[in-house]
Amino acid sequence: MPSADHELGPQNLREPATTVTREPRDRSPEHAEPSRFIPHVQGLRAIAVLAVVLYHFWPGRITGGYIGVDIFFVISGYLITGHLMRELTATGGVRLGQFWARRARRLLPASLLVLLFCALVAMSPYLTPTSALPNEVREILASTFYVENWYLALNSADYLNHSGDPATVQHYWSLSLEEQFYVMWPLLMLLAAWIGVKWFRGARRRAVITTLAVVSVISFVFCVVFTITNPAPAYFVTFGRMWQFGVGAMIALIPMLRVRNALGSFVLGWGGILLLVYVIFTFDGQTPFPGYMALLPTLGAAAVISASHAERWWYPTRILAIRPAQFVGDISYSLYLWHWPLIIIAPSVPFWGLTIYHRVALLVLCFVLAWLTKRFVEDPARSWKVLTSRPARVTLWSSLAAMLVVAAVASTAWIVNAPAYNAGVRAIEQLQQDPPPCFGAASVLDPSCATADFGSEILPAPGFAGIDRPHDEQCFVQLTDSRPVSCTFGSDDPDAPRVALVGDSHAYQLLSTFQRIADEEGWQLVTWFKGACPWNNTPLATPGAFGEACTEWREGMTSAMADADLDAVFTAAIATTPYSSVGYGSEYEAAVAGYVDAWDEMLDQGVPVITVVDNPVWETDPNKCLRTRDVAECDGLRSDVLVAEDPLRGAAEEREAVTLLDFTDVFCGSETCAPVVGGANIYRDQDHLTVTFADTLAPWYATAIRDRLGRHGQ
Repeated sequence: MPSADHELGPQNLREPATTVTREPRDRSPEHAEPSRFIPHVQGLRAIAVLAVVLYHFWPGRITGGYIGVDIFFVISGYLITGHLMRELTATGGVRLGQFWARRARRLLPASLLVLLFCALVAMSPYLTPTSALPNEVREILASTFYVENWYLALNSADYLNHSGDPATVQHYWSLSLEEQFYVMWPLLMLLAAWIGVKWFRGARRRAVITTLAVVSVISFVFCVVFTITNPAPAYFVTFGRMWQFGVGAMIALIPMLRVRNALGSFVLGWGGILLLVYVIFTFDGQTPFPGYMALLPTLGAAAVISASHAERWWYPTRILAIRPAQFVGDISYSLYLWHWPLIIIAPSVPFWGLTIYHRVALLVLCFVLAWLTKRFVEDPARSWKVLTSRPARVTLWSSLAAMLVVAAVASTAWIVNAPAYNAGVRAIEQLQQDPPPCFGAASVLDPSCATADFGSEILPAPGFAGIDRPHDEQCFVQLTDSRPVSCTFGSDDPDAPRVALVGDSHAYQLLSTFQRIADEEGWQLVTWFKGACPWNNTPLATPGAFGEACTEWREGMTSAMADADLDAVFTAAIATTPYSSVGYGSEYEAAVAGYVDAWDEMLDQGVPVITVVDNPVWETDPNKCLRTRDVAECDGLRSDVLVAEDPLRGAAEEREAVTLLDFTDVFCGSETCAPVVGGANIYRDQDHLTVTFADTLAPWYATAIRDRLGRHGQ
């Protein structure tokens, strides 16, 4: 997160070894000591923000750009610790109210402006799907009061909440974490200084260094362990990131870590830059992060900061001080704030596409908005005399009032749209109970429906498709949970056929449909679901806790299935799950072998297995397109949305006893795949089916299971 501490900022002064310029001393009640502007650190901030922004625009190319926030944490630790230590040394204390007031004036104006923009966008059903509104409002409120990182940490292990696009303010997690740092760090330094003065003969600086070093080491150990055991929330938890601020703090507090030697500075600076570039282009979503891998970007950023020599133009300190880098560094805070909401909103804007030209144009717009915000919001707010000429509490109370205004606007967005949200929920329930004839899959699979024409009608409406999902979340095991949780539905008759529905979220998406089938057929339905964990005996390629939990869940689930006296098993899974290819020629071969091995455990007991070829997976939720364009304009190429080799198909072809259902012709024509078939909205996000559409496939699911049960009973 690019901090807007423009004490960090461009109007201040340079580090030793470069020219020093000073602002006029502030005559306000704060009379704050001038802070330091370090050109190559400002250039490092440019690297960080460009890494994050370009990663969000092109995640498939800049795969490790997310480490930009780690760079910012190191920068903030360095600059803020240096500022606090100078004040602590000069005055024996830190004026906390004034420190926090300066932070508020530097950070809040631009931050609350973007939050207000997002709250206003949330009021528009054309830009924010009504189904996403409750979560959007909750995240705006969490971001307004700087607890977004904790909101995401508490929800990050919920696989079902990962569907669709994130909120427009999700990137505020890093800003929230940094604000928490601004609250805790000066208190920690003051406590350490007091201990040094009282108990260690006035060794104030040594006590501060020792305390921050100990906290940083403990934080790093916690980060490594927590990333292994709970990787999803570990990314957002405050204490797991404090060591990165601590690394920057050590550079600020220990002079020998700031290298002014020409050769050492050259090697250290360029080494740090090359390390950052390496990480940006080699890390990806499979990298166990933050954990010990976060050492690389953290140490890379620290190396660049430590390189202080700047005599020749080819030194990194001089290269990073060139005007373009300084400009990007200057607007980095506003650029970070604006880019993510625009990325989320843009696909919902009429006539806006996702071509390279649209993305470049959007990127340019982000820079323009960032410059305007810097010029007309950030800079004026820092010196606004209405606040700077008054005690710090005036700024703090004004900040709270502004936050409450944003919260009120966000809450109003929900109040205004709540009736439409509730009406949409009722409409979906009614549609599922009484669908029109030849609706959905029947328009393709039922010969009598060949002439059915639903025109431009889409049910459920694109703005509500996101809530058209199963609601028995207690049956779904989350990412780091390994318990073989089972649910039972349907008939209570002990002689009723027992059918199992097993797999990942692509099996769970069929739950409501299979509940109806079980009720109508008089079957008993038993379920086992786990996020990102298909019924497959090959270990996942996903490292750490996710992979371990999946393996444990499979073992427990397999044992439970063996004791369940089942009559048939239906399984489904997303085709793109990454598997370990160790011992196999490819991930595909590993996946096929894992399915065959898992299914054989049931087939050997005489229990039939039915599976289904996975549905198309889109790059982004098709409902964004459907809200603003004609249905025909929202089709996707088969080559883009269909996996060339589905391991479920490959595994089924190796076992004659396995029944394979293939509805690809329902989803796709010869060249393209459609998001709407027979008037039914197929998707609730980029890859999960709406319950409404899954229900239209129910007759074919039921027939396949009924046929296998008949054979099993013979």
